[in-house]
Order: sequence, then C-alpha cells, then structure tokens
Amino acid sequence: MPLTRIKICCMSSVDDAAHAIDAGAHALGFVSAMPSGAGIIDEALIARIIATVPVTVATFLLTSAVDAATIVEQQRGTRANTIQLVDRTTVDTRRALRASMPGIAIVQVVHVTGPESASEAREARIGSDAVLLDSGNPSLAVKELGGTGRVHDWDVSARIRRELDVPVFLAGGLNPGNVADAVRTVRPFGVDVCSGLRPGGKLDAQRVRDFVRNVHTALDGQRDFLSVS
Repeated sequence: MPLTRIKICCMSSVDDAAHAIDAGAHALGFVSAMPSGAGIIDEALIARIIATVPVTVATFLLTSAVDAATIVEQQRGTRANTIQLVDRTTVDTRRALRASMPGIAIVQVVHVTGPESASEAREARIGSDAVLLDSGNPSLAVKELGGTGRVHDWDVSARIRRELDVPVFLAGGLNPGNVADAVRTVRPFGVDVCSGLRPGGKLDAQRVRDFVRNVHTALDGQRDFLSVS
C-alpha cells in the first residue's frame, strides 16, 4: 500500500513541532500573515521553530503573498523547504519562484468550491510540485485561504486527484474521526490538518496520535482506531 503522507499544520511552538514529529508527521505547516484563518504566527517565530526540525521532515511555509519577490524573501527569512501558496498565483509566478529558489518545493492550493475547481487545479499543477485541495473561498471580500474547519466535496477532490499528474494533498475539516473515510475516498498523496487536532485552539497529543493511526490504517483493511470522537 502507498504511504499517505501526513502534514500537521498551524505549528505555534517548538513543543508543538516535537509532538507532531514524535507522532509520525512527515511535514509541518507554519502559517504566516493571512487575511483570516487559524494558526497565524510571526515569521521570526516560524524561523526559530523550523531551526529545530529534522531535515527529514518537510517544513511548509503558508503564504498569502502572490508576488515572487515577497515570497522569496519570506522563504529566505524562515528557511522553510516548501512554499504553500494559499491564494491563486499565476504560472509565471510559480516558474519565477522555482528559478529563484532551487531545491524549494512549490505547493499550490486550490480551494474546492465545486466541479469548476477541476479546471483551476489543472492550471495550478503547472509549475508546482504538488497541489493541495482545501476548503477556503478566495472570492470573498475577506478572503478565506485556509483554516476554515469545513469539509468540501471529497468526490470532486477524488476526480481532481485522478486527473492530475502531480501529488495531491487533501485538507479541509479533517479530524481523527473522518480522515480514514477521506483517504479511502480521495486516495491523496497526503493529508493536511490544523483545527481538527486543536479543541480549544491547543494541539491535543491524543488527537494527533489517533489521526496518524487512522491515516495509516485507512487503506490496509484494519479496524480504524477512533478513541477520540
């Protein structure tokens, strides 16, 4: 069975990062300035946390910037090894980022609002190392670019995943209780979670363990472990 990668987002401290890594996370997410959403922290703190993360764990910097120069400056300041573009960017911008940051992975987010998101995803894959399907809405007056805690239509995400020739991450309202169904439905390269592990806003170590366990058992026919409802 292919290994489903696990990205735990909204890191806010060195302890959060350590708990996530100890539980088996393959990647950590760090949220820089956003118009809305959860988990936003200062870039100086992001840099301090990333400095403690083993090189075997991917570090995703979530940025709402859409111009290459700003994004490059953010990466150089934080030393993240992956840039997650949470707003729409152009193919030219993504190609400029690749040229300016050799060795840094580019992940373009597509917010799944309906079947029409498939065409956006096909464009988003150009110049990207992966596409991440989330549940925001960048068309609102105050853009929602992640951290909504909402589940979108996984059937649409499954169709998008089958069409794309780059890895696809699934995000949006995932938690220990629904992640196994999400993995079985979409078959993503990886899953991404923030608020589903944070009752009251604080990372819950038991939820992290349950989430990781349920991802690992989703496709092997074993019983899901759901000790957290």
